[in-house]
Amino acid sequence: MLIGPPPGTGGTSPAFETEPAYMPPVWPGRNPDDQQMMQHLDIEVDDLAAETARAAAEGARLAEYQPQDDVRVLLDPSGHPFCLWTQAGQ
Repeated sequence: MLIGPPPGTGGTSPAFETEPAYMPPVWPGRNPDDQQMMQHLDIEVDDLAAETARAAAEGARLAEYQPQDDVRVLLDPSGHPFCLWTQAGQ
């Protein structure tokens, strides 16, 4: 899958491929033999509860380990962790 501007208009586009031997990462990684994270996105949101619910409705699942009150670690359908976060005190 390619995400970016229309062909021929220039710019940078990330490409994604599937891997038949894919093993989802373990969050949090505690064992050196565990599959480690390959990418990590931190996404700032205004309403942590609402955006966590929206991500879950789209197929994400809440990770068992949550390191902070103002951050929610979620796992995408393939198991990649990503974080939704908000400024403390907002």
